[in-house]
Amino acid sequence: MSAPEDQTTTTASSTEFFESIGKKADQLAPLTNGHGTNGATPADDDDGRVVEQIESLCMNCHEDGVTRMLLTSIPYFREVILMSFHCDKCNFTNSEIQSAGEIQPKGASYLLRLTEMVDFERTVVKSDTAVVKFIELDLEVPSGRGQLTNVEGLLSTVVDDLDLGQEARKEQAPEVYEKVAQIITKARAMLAGEAFPFRLSVDDPAGNSWISPNMRDGIGKWEKRDYVRTAEQNESLGLAATEETAATELDGADIIPDQVYEFPATCPGCMRPCTTRMTMVDIPHFKAVVLMSTACNDCGYKSNDVKTGGEIPELGKKITLKVESAEDLARDILKSETCALECPELNLQVNPGTLGGRFTTVEGLLTQIRDNLRSQIFETGSGGGDSLASEERETWTRFFEGLDTAIRGDKPFTIILSDPLASSYVQKAVDPDQDDPQMTVEEYTRTDEEEEDLGLKDMRTEGYEQDAANETTATEARPNGE
Repeated sequence: MSAPEDQTTTTASSTEFFESIGKKADQLAPLTNGHGTNGATPADDDDGRVVEQIESLCMNCHEDGVTRMLLTSIPYFREVILMSFHCDKCNFTNSEIQSAGEIQPKGASYLLRLTEMVDFERTVVKSDTAVVKFIELDLEVPSGRGQLTNVEGLLSTVVDDLDLGQEARKEQAPEVYEKVAQIITKARAMLAGEAFPFRLSVDDPAGNSWISPNMRDGIGKWEKRDYVRTAEQNESLGLAATEETAATELDGADIIPDQVYEFPATCPGCMRPCTTRMTMVDIPHFKAVVLMSTACNDCGYKSNDVKTGGEIPELGKKITLKVESAEDLARDILKSETCALECPELNLQVNPGTLGGRFTTVEGLLTQIRDNLRSQIFETGSGGGDSLASEERETWTRFFEGLDTAIRGDKPFTIILSDPLASSYVQKAVDPDQDDPQMTVEEYTRTDEEEEDLGLKDMRTEGYEQDAANETTATEARPNGE
């Protein structure tokens, strides 16, 4: 009977290793009053240390140095290991961050639009598998050493690394030197706040990188998108490939509405074979949409998504719904992947792509948003959000209380859906040919930024035949001209 008790004890104690930095500091403070600098008294053993110390080889002078490790959790994110190396012989130093968790079921891509100096303070976790891009600089930082920093520190490091080899480039490759000098000049203007706005992208196929959000972020300020990794990305992460299974083909036949189709897939969580189910549902007075659901019997992974189809409309659509009763909470609502959601009374903004496609009720949609946010903020890691500043914690608590009140139907609010592809829908409470007094629908012209994000600026649907004919004529005439 002793084995289960020992196992329970071991499991409980392992979660205490990754406490929030606030709790680590609380443990460290009473021990540093005259007892050294590493948080351990002379009488303590290694298990009592907040920061672990390991003797390791210096890669610069090949003498012995010291590596310090701190196991902690980051609010809104997950457990990490902070490592710092210092050599007393040659004063070489190095710092790095590694994820203490497993590879996530999906990759994650973050996009932050910087518009003011305070945005430079956003925390950035860059794992060793992440690729960082400063889009306006046309600059990409490949995967490599993990970092825990902020936007200013990340950009400053890039500038310093580029500036380090400029003298050699000036002599060996003058053309490259000029181009790099232009990038450095523009990057320093960004750091000085003279080049707003600009965008930072962090793409991590392992899903272990992160840019900190802010509840005051409006639509388009901070975006997160989860995606299914490609076979090449899985191979680069060292994930074992599964046996290839032939997919079920429909042989060009039309998809029958309300009929469930099944085809084999690969689970993004455990990389084992699983089943994806698909069905097409015809929403009255709107359009047909495809519902997709994936479930893995091996690891329990589940996901669902809604895909809309059809031609791309010339105008986007904005739907505004006033929710005033329990009947309004029960309305069907379709939020597509490209749709942004806003509730001014609840101080809520959801960027396009954050939740993917959802076909549910108003109450169900708000519940999903609440659960996702709460899990990221208060339930991530063993700290449970304890390391949040008291003022910020109170702000988030008031936000969730207001959201819960709205879900219960005790507080009227407004939902605004802005979809540049007009693929979102809200059920009317009256006959389809009548105007709903609580809902307004208006069309709008897409902005240049929305056109670019959707890839519509580079899309051509006419003139291909003439272009091909002109290219063929030019190719045939070229030898004669020569």
